[in-house]
Amino acid sequence: MSEPSTTVTATSPVLTIEGAIATIRLCNPGYANRLSPSDLAIIQSHIHAVNQAPQVLVLRLIADGKYFCSGYDISSLAAESAPSSLYFGETVDLIEQARPVTVAAINGGVYGGGTDLCLACDFRVGSTAANMFMPAAKLGLHFYPGGMVRYITRLGLNQAKRLFLTAEKIEAPEMQEIGFLTELVEPEQLGPRVDALTQQLASMAPLALLGIKKHLNLIARGQLDEVTIQQAVLHSERSDDIKEGAAAWKDKRPAIFKGL
Repeated sequence: MSEPSTTVTATSPVLTIEGAIATIRLCNPGYANRLSPSDLAIIQSHIHAVNQAPQVLVLRLIADGKYFCSGYDISSLAAESAPSSLYFGETVDLIEQARPVTVAAINGGVYGGGTDLCLACDFRVGSTAANMFMPAAKLGLHFYPGGMVRYITRLGLNQAKRLFLTAEKIEAPEMQEIGFLTELVEPEQLGPRVDALTQQLASMAPLALLGIKKHLNLIARGQLDEVTIQQAVLHSERSDDIKEGAAAWKDKRPAIFKGL
């Protein structure tokens, strides 16, 4: 099986970086922002670029149109050269493991692997127009391992079983109730709220922000590396940022962190 093409088209996911904030935009609204193997390869390259940009502290995922993401373009499975849906899972794993804090702006419907794309993000701000369902069992497709772990660690075993095994569709209020959405806002407030959250996150001390994010996700997967966390604590205690944070707290002013 050959590697998926990374040919860029008008509907390919787009990466922009502005200072501490990176944004990946899904640009295929005519097909509910479903992701082809080529799209996934491009997203992987975007994640790599963001991870190599030390100034980036927050990565946002946004989408054009009325849907956020309808998951993997399963029609591509008919092609002998196409990767399996495991490739979709590997891509979403990279989003969960991304160095910056991640925020999904869920503007509308999110289906199949698109739901896992959201669960891989640290914050999931949703519009009241959002809804979701997981049709894998209905389509006859076994889901990949990373996504099953995310469903259980984010939503709990009972909700994971319900959503996977019944393919039940749920609306935005229930998505928030079960923990799929971390926040729920009216459609016109989605952009402003995501902007405000992004700025709030980007104002934090980088060493603490990125280190805590990384280890919270690892702990959720049962991977507690106490030695590395202890080293990170000591590093932060010796940093210039903690001095700046203490001075700013005392002076009642915003801190200016440098990640040092």
